[in-house]
Amino acid sequence: MAGLLEIRNVSLRFGGVRALSNVSLAVGKGELFSVIGPNGAGKTSLVNCISGRYRPTEGHVVYKGQDITRRPPADRARIGIGRTFQNLALFQHMSVLDNIMVGRHHLLANNFITGSLYWLTGARAEELTHRRRVEEIIDFLDLQPVRKAQAGTLSYGLRKRVELARAMAIEPELILLDEPMAGMNLEEKEDMARYIVDLNEEFGMTVIMIEHDMGVVMDISSRVAVLDFGKKIAEGVPGEVMANAHVRAAYLGEVDPVLADPDDVPLAEAGA
Repeated sequence: MAGLLEIRNVSLRFGGVRALSNVSLAVGKGELFSVIGPNGAGKTSLVNCISGRYRPTEGHVVYKGQDITRRPPADRARIGIGRTFQNLALFQHMSVLDNIMVGRHHLLANNFITGSLYWLTGARAEELTHRRRVEEIIDFLDLQPVRKAQAGTLSYGLRKRVELARAMAIEPELILLDEPMAGMNLEEKEDMARYIVDLNEEFGMTVIMIEHDMGVVMDISSRVAVLDFGKKIAEGVPGEVMANAHVRAAYLGEVDPVLADPDDVPLAEAGA
């Protein structure tokens, strides 16, 4: 499996708060890689370092062999990194179609001047090509019935789907999904899980996903990394990770045998 993304000893501090501490991981091309952990573990901070929203205090982000640690977010979109957000970032008064078209802005060859000569410079042909691509994404995500609706009028589940469509429109090789199923009902989660698997398998996109629904994570992930208080405490295939005692202590609230006090005997065993 060819390496696509490497996180090398990344730390992130905000004043005296340490959001990430010496985190390293590698994601191979074609993987569906999940990052899990309790609230405040540093998951979104890690994704923000990959997407360029945050610049690590220490360490490096390497994509396809190139150090992109200091490259701005717009450059990362151009080299094939797309993302969705935990809090929806759609243009509420624009149509679904136009919201998705925004994702293709960096792919447009015509600029403001040449675009004004719509019929003479190929701008019309270019727009039609991009619209066809957007219509393919709309079909893939079953958004045809709402393609002309204002994004702000849609249900929460549909808006999450539109945000995924816009990220797909960038045509990324690596797509970052920050809690794509948060706030959804069971049926919506099942649909979203199917779309994510299909964009990974059919569209060939490598996926890094933050998700709290452990059933979904265990079912669809190639590998899983676990963060706790900004540190990586485990990484591996889903079954191995969930069997890890440190993970069960951090994520499921079980007692970590390494940290447990050997003198802490239950009252029932002490004859109480």
